[in-house]
Amino acid sequence: MKTINKIAVILVAIFMSSCEDILEKDISNSTVQATYPLNSAVIQSNVVNFQWNKLDGAKTYRIQVFDMSQSLIAEKETEDNHVEQELPSGQYQWRVRAENYAYQSQYTFPMSFTTQITEDLTNQQVVLSSPESDIYTNQMTLNLSWQSLQAATNYSAEVVNTSTGQSVYSNTNLTATAITLDNVALNADGVYQWKVQAINSNNSTQTQYSIRKFSVDRVNPNQPQNTAPANNATLSINQQITFSWTIPTDSGTVQSPISYVLQFADNINFTNVSQQFDVTNTTFQQTFSTAGTYYWRVKAKDKAGNEGVYSAGYKFVLN
Repeated sequence: MKTINKIAVILVAIFMSSCEDILEKDISNSTVQATYPLNSAVIQSNVVNFQWNKLDGAKTYRIQVFDMSQSLIAEKETEDNHVEQELPSGQYQWRVRAENYAYQSQYTFPMSFTTQITEDLTNQQVVLSSPESDIYTNQMTLNLSWQSLQAATNYSAEVVNTSTGQSVYSNTNLTATAITLDNVALNADGVYQWKVQAINSNNSTQTQYSIRKFSVDRVNPNQPQNTAPANNATLSINQQITFSWTIPTDSGTVQSPISYVLQFADNINFTNVSQQFDVTNTTFQQTFSTAGTYYWRVKAKDKAGNEGVYSAGYKFVLN
């Protein structure tokens, strides 16, 4: 019987260790079908939109771009079946493969293509640099920037507070590649859309607008309320304790994602914080090995950089 039990334990261990491989489809002998650009393509744009068909069993795709000396100049991973990459005029090769947690497909055979950046801006794009799309901020000023286009004589930029529909900035004759929004433009919390278009006034061509969003949130998160363990609870050492709390819904125009700072101390004033944790949920589990009196409290902070006040300190005794 002992021998049978040992064999069962070994089989379970083998199954658990290879569970990921069993659940994932083996794509190691498969190849992604690339659709654009194909061999000998000539692209009259500063941005190339690489495309391929999805492969059954794939979780992500890895694309590599080489110059003609076979030097890797770009590598990206994406869950989509397309990705954009800015490239100067020149000759290139690219390839793509599929990946999941256990396997990788074969790379496609490298395909050659050429980019030609002309004075015609019709098929070109403004590449926005900063800030990244969908950021949260509580700042009173914000710098927006983009990469220059060689054939552009000027740029058109606009910023709209989509929460109110108000245009807070507009300029159709910019020669610089950055603007700064001041506290007048950003005086209200909300979701803002900013867009930039390049114009060549010499040949009357222009790009489509490139668009991103950001959110302004200057409202501090609410104060959490401790729920468990109850104040003055008596608990046991070396046992896992679940700490939990609630927090009222944010009343601001923008609800930035919230995380928490959880503190433990040996006094109600928290002058000597013994442990501190960053927590993403409203629960946290911890085990203590030393008997004594402890206090705990928690505060909320959001992605915009705002911080609330700590909850009231709760006492618990371990023995």
